[in-house]
Amino acid sequence: MDYAAVNLAQKFGLFDEQWQPRVIAQMNDYQFKVVKLQGDFIWHDHQHTDETFIVIDGVLRIDFRDGAVRLGAGEMFVVPKGVEHKPYAEREVKLLLIEPRGVFNTGHEGGERTAENDRWI
Repeated sequence: MDYAAVNLAQKFGLFDEQWQPRVIAQMNDYQFKVVKLQGDFIWHDHQHTDETFIVIDGVLRIDFRDGAVRLGAGEMFVVPKGVEHKPYAEREVKLLLIEPRGVFNTGHEGGERTAENDRWI
């Protein structure tokens, strides 16, 4: 057993790509993923699971068809399963995502923004 702490700042320093989540830990079937993002994402949902967004640095807006939520550093929001949403960040945001293993970042929408799953750092 490795009893080393996971350092989020160190993990964020290991990559520059945006919209490409990296797994840093797993608890049961849930993965903790760090991601950098900026700009607009695509409308999508996750039919079978909730998705947790925790902002580490920056400001994230999550748009919904009937409104939006704004998150700053140290804030989190859980998007319920099946709810269509679209993340947006004017400036780069560092984010921690929590979701079950195997969930694609674009839900069932697919396309060029779909990131490779189970990419550990």
